[in-house]
Amino acid sequence: MGYFLLYESMLDCVLWARDKYLNKKTGKILPDRAQVYVAAIEDSEYMGDKTQFWKNVYGVNMSVMSKGVFTDPMVDTVPSNNVMSDSCCVLDINLVTMKQKEVEFSNFFNLKMHYTDKVHALVTWFDTSFSDL
Repeated sequence: MGYFLLYESMLDCVLWARDKYLNKKTGKILPDRAQVYVAAIEDSEYMGDKTQFWKNVYGVNMSVMSKGVFTDPMVDTVPSNNVMSDSCCVLDINLVTMKQKEVEFSNFFNLKMHYTDKVHALVTWFDTSFSDL
């Protein structure tokens, strides 16, 4: 299904294959459900490591490169002690009935912070379930 369920448009391919090949009466799609979650993190150590690297690249100051380090989404792991908020489900989809046009979505969400600090990023993940066995 790809990174983050929706990234790289892999879910479109899964839905297309489901609609083309799955027998509607006897077929099953597994997993049949997916949920996307979001939470806030504080990670000044990670931020510092990524920006400090560019100050001395084999003796060359390339700190100008650090300005674009955090503009694109990243795939990485986050230590659980860096999560500074509760989590929130922003998308809950039924993979059996979902239409391809529903892959694009927007949603409102609220996060309750556990403590006051700078939010360095929003971390997202997805879970899938096999609920219709």
